[in-house]
Amino acid sequence: MGIGMEATDTKITTNSVDNPSTRAPADTVSDEVTVRNAVSSADLSRMSGSVSIPWANTTTGSAGVITSIREENNGSYVCRTFITTRHSYRGISNYGGKACLVGAGEWQVVAFKEMT
Repeated sequence: MGIGMEATDTKITTNSVDNPSTRAPADTVSDEVTVRNAVSSADLSRMSGSVSIPWANTTTGSAGVITSIREENNGSYVCRTFITTRHSYRGISNYGGKACLVGAGEWQVVAFKEMT
């Protein structure tokens, strides 16, 4: 028997390599960081009803405006839910997301998804 596919067991499947289709594109991840910084640094006590916080990512060329931020604080965690526009080379879209305060005062994006 030669070296070929006839000796390969096709019934065995592993999942040791990430599926690239499940990971966000690098430009989206970079934009998440920029939006997170804008959301986490917003002084909500100075904002009345309407929110308009512009952001721009010089790395990707994307920009947008955060139009809504709602803070949730139950004593054990603080999260901010937000809505933003995103103007990128792929077009203009609305995104919804959530950033939470974790660890030693660091904010982490736990959700960032294009709204349909």
